[in-house]
Parts: sequence; C-alpha cells; structure tokens
Amino acid sequence: MKYRLMGSSGLWVSEVALGAMTFGNTEWGVEMDESRSVYEGFREAGGNFVDTANIYSGGRSEQFVGEFIADHRDEVVLATKYSAPMRPDDLNALGNSRKHMMESVHASLKRLGTDYIDLYWVHARDHTTMAEEIMRGLDDLVTSGKVLYVGISDAPAWQVARCNTIAELRGWSRFVGLQIRYSLIDREVEHELLPMAEALDLTVTPWDTLGSGVLTGKYNRDADTAGRATLRGRISERGLKIAAEVVAIADELGCSPAQVALSWVRSRKGVIVPLIGARTRAQLDDNLGCLDLELPDEALTRLNEVSSIRTPFPHNMLAPFRSIGSGESHRPDQH
Repeated sequence: MKYRLMGSSGLWVSEVALGAMTFGNTEWGVEMDESRSVYEGFREAGGNFVDTANIYSGGRSEQFVGEFIADHRDEVVLATKYSAPMRPDDLNALGNSRKHMMESVHASLKRLGTDYIDLYWVHARDHTTMAEEIMRGLDDLVTSGKVLYVGISDAPAWQVARCNTIAELRGWSRFVGLQIRYSLIDREVEHELLPMAEALDLTVTPWDTLGSGVLTGKYNRDADTAGRATLRGRISERGLKIAAEVVAIADELGCSPAQVALSWVRSRKGVIVPLIGARTRAQLDDNLGCLDLELPDEALTRLNEVSSIRTPFPHNMLAPFRSIGSGESHRPDQH
C-alpha cells in the first residue's frame, strides 16, 4: 500500500479508502462479524483511511467503526460526515447549519468513541446554508480540536470553490478533499468538479466506483441478479455495454472486472483515492488487487471510448482555445 497527501494538508492517507457504508446495513450490507473481517483485511493490507457517515445504517456504521479502531485509534485516519437528517421531522436536524453541524459532530464523536475526527465531511449541499456559516462553523470545530481537517461531498463546483475562497480570505480552515460519485458509467464530474479539485489542490475520493455493481459484469451474466443497482434502478443499456468491455479487458488481462474498473478510476488525472466498499472479505481482497494492476494504454483507450460522454457548453465551445500557445492557429467561431 502506498500513501498520498490529503489535498494541501500534511495528512498521509492510504491510496484507497475503506468505505463503511455497508457496515450494519441490514438491507444490502453486513453485520458486525463480517464488517470486522473486512476492516481487518483493509488494515492488514496497509490501509489507514476509513470513511463513514452519521446516516449510514442509522448510526450503526459509526458504532461499528468506533469499536474496530478502539485499540489503535491514532493509527487510523477517521472520516465521517454530517448533513443528512437523523430526525426527519425536525427542520433543524438536517442540512449544513451551524446548529445541525454542532449537534451532529458531538453525536458522531459519541458513537465513534473518540474525542476527535480526522476528516469531517459536509455530506451534501443543502441549498440553504450560506458558505460563510458553513466554513466558520467548520473552522470552529478545527480550532476546538474536535476535527482536524474538513472536506465536502456531493456539491457543485462553484459552491466548493466559493467556500474555499471565503475560507482562504478569512484565514479559516479550507476543504482538503472532495468526495464525488465517479466511475466509467458516471463521468460528468470530469467537466467541472475534477478540474476544480486539481486547481484547488483537493484530493478526490470517488464513491460508487463500480457503478452500484454494474461494472463487475454480474448483470451482464444474469439480468435477474439482485443488488444495489436493481434497488436504485440504475441498470441501463449504456451501463451494460460499458460493463461488457470491462469484462472483456479483464478476461484478456487475467484479472477481475472490479479491478479493471477501479484501476481506470485510479489512472485519472489528479490525486484520486477511491473508496472501496465491500460486503465480504473476499470482495475486499479482490478490490485491493487493483493496486497491482496498471492498465495498458490500449485498454485505457477502449474504456475511454466506450464510456465517452457529450461535452457540454461552454466546454465544447472553448475546446479550440486549448491549442493556443501550441503553435496551432485554430480560433473558435465568434458569436
């Protein structure tokens, strides 16, 4: 296992993170014993970066993680999140307000059995709370020692940039990480979010890197297979076509489709630390095999082509500007 710096910070994290969303989930996750086995396998492989959230399994994921790390807490980079409602009928128990932030962090600390969180994520944009309130609140948590670093998940690029700019101007703690959905099936983030992350020196921790299991090829083999993709209604003809190419490349390289899909994510530009979520120790071990796989250029080309997406405005109009300074004389049409 190799290690990467988390954004502009001095925090070293393993090159993949363990996502604990399956821990304690009775619908499609696993209970205590298997969760512990997955966690121990990750640690044995050299992993130190564990990611959970207050909402996962109604708080049980945090409880499981807290128990697993109890005797070696300082060796783990512990990340959790707030934003999602824990009391759905209470308007102040959801979103990114200072009130919900403070209540959430204290509840998470209690469930995790620790007195500090290494990385605290804003789980999602709430469309209501101002950037100043969010960043000042997070900075207060850092100043108090309850949180060491902060990051943001599932938010538009303009809001992330605005938050970090305000924090920089005010001398507050800035986001060091960005958590987003990203896979061969979901590449829209390449237009705004990934370039922004590179420009602002944010480490990207992609989730759903296997497309809710579609990229493992299991739905190609058996359309009636049950799984997260069926629960989310996320199986499309495009996804199955991409998965078929992933399976073909895996067969040629003598590895698993999951390893191919994860290796493609890891090959992308910028500092990418994929989240690996596994229901079993065998799944974890297979996923970790991506660390030893470097996809050939020919395979990368095939994957990029089969998963290509339309370039939206204004990026399509501005594309010719990329040649400026390269000796080419292309000039975009004026309007």
